[in-house]
Amino acid sequence: MPPADDTTYEIRTATPEDTARVEALDGSFTTATVFRVEMAENGFTLRETPVDPPLTKVFPEDEEDEEDAEAEEAEEDGAKEGNPTFLAVAPDGSLAGFVSVAYARWNRRLTIEDIEVAPGHRGRGVGRALMSRAEEFAQERGAGHIWLEVTNINAPAIHAYRRMGFALCGLDTSLYEFTASAGEYALYLSKPCR
Repeated sequence: MPPADDTTYEIRTATPEDTARVEALDGSFTTATVFRVEMAENGFTLRETPVDPPLTKVFPEDEEDEEDAEAEEAEEDGAKEGNPTFLAVAPDGSLAGFVSVAYARWNRRLTIEDIEVAPGHRGRGVGRALMSRAEEFAQERGAGHIWLEVTNINAPAIHAYRRMGFALCGLDTSLYEFTASAGEYALYLSKPCR
């Protein structure tokens, strides 16, 4: 992990011209631990477990079908209607990271749809800065809480989210069942909006 430094990142709202850079960002990660989900009769336990050798996760490119294309079009419309993507841009103009959010008025929830930080910028506060911007957006909308989903094998992200005040609020053992991520579990975390 690179040491924290005094690099100042510009946090701004993405434009359509940023789409290719956002899609090209490397969101892969490597971890020496994962969170194992142990089922019990009346619940579950998460147990952080070492993995040797360390596990590297590279997210597959989305396979787009007609339904996905319609959803993507709706997302683009959503961005116009108030579901933005915020970027962290390094001083050299490179994309350091992004966070995409969606607000649901009916339950006052801001969902973190996706957050990624480029490998060379991790450990420098980029994720925290992006989450801070997402939280500001949540406050502007009157959100009561912020919610996200993360795979149980992404221990680095889970630790980061917990440091930012997120707490486990649920899981889904079948979300990834018929995907390239079969065998992983979806963990849901949330935090109240200040």
